Formats: sequence, C-alpha cells, structure tokens
Amino acid sequence: MRRVVITGLGMITPVGLDTEQSWGALCAGTSGIGPITQFQDKNIPSQIAGEIKGFDPAAYIEPKEIKKMDRFIHLAIAASQMAMDDSGLEITPENTDTVGVIVGAGIGGLPAIERYHTAYLEKGYRKISPFFIPMLIINEAAGQLSIRYGAKGPNSAAVTACATGTHSIGDAFKMIQRGDATAMIAGGTESCISPLGVGGFCAMKALSTRNSEPERASRPFDAERDGFVIGEGAGIMILEELERAQKRNATIYAEVIGYGLSGDAYHLTTPAPNGEGAARCMAMALRDAQITPAEMGYINAHGTSTKYNDEYETMAIKSVFGKHAYTIPVSSTKSMTGHLLGAAGGVEAVVSVLALDRGVLPPTINLENPDPECDLDFIPNTARKKHVNVAMSSSFGFGGTNACLVFRKYQK
Repeated sequence: MRRVVITGLGMITPVGLDTEQSWGALCAGTSGIGPITQFQDKNIPSQIAGEIKGFDPAAYIEPKEIKKMDRFIHLAIAASQMAMDDSGLEITPENTDTVGVIVGAGIGGLPAIERYHTAYLEKGYRKISPFFIPMLIINEAAGQLSIRYGAKGPNSAAVTACATGTHSIGDAFKMIQRGDATAMIAGGTESCISPLGVGGFCAMKALSTRNSEPERASRPFDAERDGFVIGEGAGIMILEELERAQKRNATIYAEVIGYGLSGDAYHLTTPAPNGEGAARCMAMALRDAQITPAEMGYINAHGTSTKYNDEYETMAIKSVFGKHAYTIPVSSTKSMTGHLLGAAGGVEAVVSVLALDRGVLPPTINLENPDPECDLDFIPNTARKKHVNVAMSSSFGFGGTNACLVFRKYQK
C-alpha cells in the first residue's frame, strides 16, 4: 500500500483569518465566540456564535465570481488556496488526472436558500439568481476547486454532518493509498450562522444560551456546559503519495496512517450509549494504522460541550485505550472556535498535524469545574509543550456517523 503524507495546510476559523493566525490563537487559548452579527433576531435563545471576523472573499476570488457562491464556498476556496500555496503543489497537463478533490459540508448553502426564498415570496421567481442552485449544492465547493486548479482526478463531497471534514480526508487518504490518485485536496467547510441554522439548533435545545459570557460559553467536559456554540470556517489539507512528495522535495508535515468510520445505528441526534459507536471507530482507526493504544500521544477530541457527547466520548476513549487513556493528553479546540459543523473535522485535522509538527498541544479552555464523568487529561486552559509521535482526530455526527484519523510524525 502506498504511504500518504501531508504537504500543505490551510484553515480559516473564528480565531484567525489564516493558518498561522488560527494556530497561534488556539495555542494562546483565545476564544473566537461573540455576539451574532450576521443577522438579528432577539427571539432566538442563543445569541452567540463563532463568526469569522474581517474575512474578505475578494482576497481569494475575482469580484464578479463572488456573488455566484455562498459563503461556505468562499471559505473553502480561501483555506484551499492557503493549503496549495503552503504545499507548492503544481497541477499540470501531465498530472491533472491524478490530482483530485474531496471537500464537503454538513449543511451547505442554507443562507442562500433563506435569502432567495424571501426574494421569491416578495417578488416572484424572477428574483432568484441563476446561480442560486450552484450556490447551495454542497459538492459545488469541490467543483469550484477542481475548476480553479484544473484537478481532474477523483472529485467528491462528503456530507456526514459534523464528521464531514474527517470523512473527506479519510476517503482521500484511501484513494491515494490504493492508487486512484497521487494527490488530493481534502477537508471540510461550513457557514450557516443564519436564522434557520441557529433557530433550528435552538429548537433542538442543542445550543448554549450563555449569551452574557460568549467567551465562556463553549466549555467541553465542564460540568456547567449547557450546549455547543455554532461556528463557521474551513480546514483543508493537501495529501500526497510519499514518493511524489519526495520527488518534488515537498515539506512533509506528517503521515496519515489510519482511518476508521462507523455507524451507531441508534438515534438521529444522540450518540450511542457509552460511546459504543465512537469506540468501534477509534479501534478501527488504530487497527488500520497498525499501532497499539500505548503509542497514542495526543487526541483532538470531538468535544462539543454537550452532555452526552462529552461523557460518551470520554467513555469511548477509556474503552479503547484502557489504563493508557489516563496518560493521553486530550483537548477540544471547539472550546475556542465553537462547533464548525462540517468544517470541524477539517480544521481539527489541521490542528492535530500542527500539534505533531510544532510540539505544542492546544488546550481545552473554560474547563473550570470538570464533569466527574469526564476525568481524563483534557489539557485544561493552557497549552502544553510536548513532542508526541502519534495523534488522533475524532468527529461524530448526527445520524450516528463517526470518523477518526490517525497521524504520525513523518519518518523516512
């Protein structure tokens, strides 16, 4: 089987407009949560979100093209441009059909749907943009990137709720490993901080209503957590077959060595009791990576700041790693970014790789009164300098869909 390495990283998040800014803020324990500015509705219980501040799509996209895309596509293009620039990957007529794209979203163009539904009700169908459908379809992010870079290889879009970014990277990894591509642009994107997006999650009673203290609202594994905080962003990485990366003297951040995926077959929104489905996913990723539980050095948890996710994820880690679970540093960067939904797995995979590369493990902020059921080493409040060789990033989504990735420091 081919070895697969990571040669480029890109992310745009509520704590930073690029990869380095986001990474620095996460290591500093900076919260990106604040009052919602993208719309106003005081009747919605949750008034806070992880918004990206100061993003100008014109920095990445020609002005005439901007209006043809919804914001989730803008963010995907920005993060992908960062990753491509970082990688130095060139797509030429000679390799165009071996470079592919898998970039997904959990919800996609919901703001466009709301905007043009209103226009239709007020003035009829002639006020609907001819670009409306391409704005909202989730695979248009991957389509736009394929057109932009001339990538004619495998092209797809995972749509697996909050596990989307992780599934996208895992599927891309397997495509390269089995020889269907030599390089892939992969990750997740999302932007649905809109009345229906926020209102819908509020109707489920899933969101935090700690409106008076936005920065303290996302608090994974803390006993006082009251729900997740919705966010937006994109996380993209460039995966390459090792020999190809070596031939062009690319910088190699890490190697992808394992991928697991499973289904709970239990409930639409609640994870399986005791984290049974998540545990099977983690165990599968370890088997695929051909490593033992004792080799795990860091876990970037799904850690949503909801009761059942945090407790059951803790149980899953204990189930898979046994006594070693208590020695593994674990953190949830959602404590700072909020929950980026379909982008979460992409961003958190980038963070996991940077943790390996930089020897710094980001913290879980707002962990002030740990839930007794969540009793692992969750790196409370302050980043930790520690060099580790193996990291895992976990994502679990509505519908009982689970995905885990395992990364290792590159060794020749």
